[in-house]
Amino acid sequence: MIALENEIKVGIAEYKLGTNTEKLITIGLGSCVGTVIYDKKKKIGGLSHIMLPDSGPFENKGTLNNAKFANLAIPEMVTQIKKKSPNAVLAAKIVGGANMFNFINGSGLSIGERNVIAVKNSLASLNIPIISEHVGGNSGRTMIVDLNSFKTTVRIVNHEIVYI
Repeated sequence: MIALENEIKVGIAEYKLGTNTEKLITIGLGSCVGTVIYDKKKKIGGLSHIMLPDSGPFENKGTLNNAKFANLAIPEMVTQIKKKSPNAVLAAKIVGGANMFNFINGSGLSIGERNVIAVKNSLASLNIPIISEHVGGNSGRTMIVDLNSFKTTVRIVNHEIVYI
């Protein structure tokens, strides 16, 4: 059995990569979406904490933090994973996308719902299957991913712990 040595914390609008001796953790997933992408052969993966669905409305406003947006963070993270594992067979799990503020934009969707759709579209465009998800609702979540086993723990504010 491999002993886990490190917990890597992923902040809002960040993504980080890790290996089989590490856990990736992100807290404060409200309308944001935590997306873990994993290569089970090499037991490496990345976790992103995505804030917004699309960088388009912000592209003319100066320097962007790519990790903030589903359309930029996921492809960038996949590129980084494939540098470490060129023949990776990837799978994903997603958590979050809650409707925290009861605010609906002109599309009729909350920011959480729009984030989930954007993440799913980005993963689909990269042919990465989502093997498990815990999305929606109106509660915040913490996501903990064991990169040795790909076991993902979801702690839900004022609710039970779920494993996906």
